[in-house]
Amino acid sequence: MHSIPFIVLDSLVYASWLFMVASGLTLIYGVMKVLNIAHGSLYAFGAYANAWLIGWFFSNFTEYDFLSFFFIHLSALSIGIILGVFIERFFLRKIYFRDEIVIVLVTYGLFLIFEDVMKLIFGTSSYLPYQPRMMLGNVDVLSIPYVIYDLGIIFVATFIWALFYFTIKYTKLGKLLLSVINDREMSSALGINVNKFFIYTFTFGCLLGCLGGAVSAPMISVVPGIGVEVIVLAFAVVVTGGLGSVSGAAIGALFIGIARTIAIFYAPQLELFIVFFVMAIILSFKPEGLFGSKETRKI
Repeated sequence: MHSIPFIVLDSLVYASWLFMVASGLTLIYGVMKVLNIAHGSLYAFGAYANAWLIGWFFSNFTEYDFLSFFFIHLSALSIGIILGVFIERFFLRKIYFRDEIVIVLVTYGLFLIFEDVMKLIFGTSSYLPYQPRMMLGNVDVLSIPYVIYDLGIIFVATFIWALFYFTIKYTKLGKLLLSVINDREMSSALGINVNKFFIYTFTFGCLLGCLGGAVSAPMISVVPGIGVEVIVLAFAVVVTGGLGSVSGAAIGALFIGIARTIAIFYAPQLELFIVFFVMAIILSFKPEGLFGSKETRKI
């Protein structure tokens, strides 16, 4: 019983991290019907950029250490916008109405290219930008210290979900976005600039992927290949919650986060297995995911 509060906290932190990464992936699919395999590379680019900036900053300006938190947003914004516009403008725009497998192959090719580009830019050595995480210190939970930075991820993920919910539910932009999601041809006929929605959506989804990496950098060792693990986990989350549903991604991340944390506490050898076991169980009862919907066939 003593370990229950830590299981809850660890589950929420891990689920929040998963949601931050998966929300961009499911947003892009929901609006554009694009399965973006390169999303894992965007996560890795965000982590590398933040790690490099923090390392450079603390090597030259140690007296202003509080400014290191600024680099989390800077790296996510700069890398997300640059890569998002680049991928959409030069690759995806040419294949929007092609078969989905073509889009998957193109984004997978970009994923492989980006993995090598990161090695050329940042090298193959590991980065560990621990300073921002250590600066915030700890808070006592039942007389055991818990890192405040990790708890902050829960609030960031909650803010992202609330931003999505408020935008879709209560703004004109959200109504137009729903129109594009449900029928892009009719939306275009009614005068909505669908291409503009596509590039804004894709760029924002890429930004969320980079933000997940930038936030994660102080918690992990940033090494080549981290994007591979992340894209697999992100797909597990969005498939569990329902492709295209942001709320589904949040609930799917929560289910997987709880199951993984329980496995780590009581059966560590099942850590990786349990993620896909939860996905398989849910899909066996609801093949379209928790919040997914069956697509109607257009004739």
